[in-house]
Amino acid sequence: MKKIISLGMVVLLLMACNAYAANYTGRTIKAKMASEEIEGDFMTVWARNFSDHMRDWSGDKIRIDVYPYGTLGATGDINELAQMGVVQFVFSDHAWISSFVPQAQALALNYIFPSERLPEVLDWMARNGKFLPLLEKAFRKKGLVPLSIMFEGWQWVSSRKDIRTPEDIKGLKLRLMSSKMLVENYKAFGASPTPMTYGEVYSGLQMGLIDAQVNPLFAAASMKFYEVQDYFVLLKGEPFIGIPTVNQRFFDRLPKKVQQEMRRFWVDSIIPAGSWINERNARDMEKMKAARPSLTFREIDDEAAAQFAQMAKTVYPLYRQIGGKGADLLLDALLADIENAQKALALH
Repeated sequence: MKKIISLGMVVLLLMACNAYAANYTGRTIKAKMASEEIEGDFMTVWARNFSDHMRDWSGDKIRIDVYPYGTLGATGDINELAQMGVVQFVFSDHAWISSFVPQAQALALNYIFPSERLPEVLDWMARNGKFLPLLEKAFRKKGLVPLSIMFEGWQWVSSRKDIRTPEDIKGLKLRLMSSKMLVENYKAFGASPTPMTYGEVYSGLQMGLIDAQVNPLFAAASMKFYEVQDYFVLLKGEPFIGIPTVNQRFFDRLPKKVQQEMRRFWVDSIIPAGSWINERNARDMEKMKAARPSLTFREIDDEAAAQFAQMAKTVYPLYRQIGGKGADLLLDALLADIENAQKALALH
């Protein structure tokens, strides 16, 4: 009886493999994907999901090896490797990739996205909007192709001092990702922005080189920033947007069916990945509280958020200057997409 069951299972597995193989019958494709986050964090987890999916979908003929943060260099390095084609894929974010594609800094503008149901807004934009196709044109001029825009949670400011109003952030030496727009955003709030490599942030906080840092909660938990900080404050204005990206030359040489499946995977993942990260961030908050009961987590009130939002709007015109060629068109498309998504989702 056991042999019959075992044989049946083998038959089912063979049938499944044949079904997958029917999706793709071309040559074996091998590629590398670099992630800017450590093992277990959002980008690396979803890069592995992508790798597993393409391997299953192709009947084991498309194999994408994933390299977590630090294995192929720092955050800026891996974007350059993808641009050069040394790695074929990179999972980066809206700030670091802007060193190569300045137009991506539109996504770094604070207080342009709604504070609720953002994965659904990004999903609508990716399927129906004009911003992502325009962003792809800008990426292609730099030898890259963006495959989606992913929500990785909201950015939190951690500090040794409490932040309740813009007055509390004045003069704060605050670490940001490398983006001119982010620097201008926090300058407008009165902070003293200090870009610093991800792997140096903990020691920078510990040694007092910086007073504060900005990251989503899962990053603060994974990198143990909570050990050297006392407050985590949500300003409600800046989502962390991940951009899975592929080398243009590599991508354009793939069969159209493979290109379509890669795009489909990432767009279809926007909402489930958003749910995944919200659950992860909630768990990480509880873990950090358990590790350091004295930690304070909270959101600023609506009055303070409105004050920050007014300050943020003063830097919007700067994007049109530093965002590169076509910045006007991209920003207009982004704002229109957000507005149209909110209408379609009845968020007004």
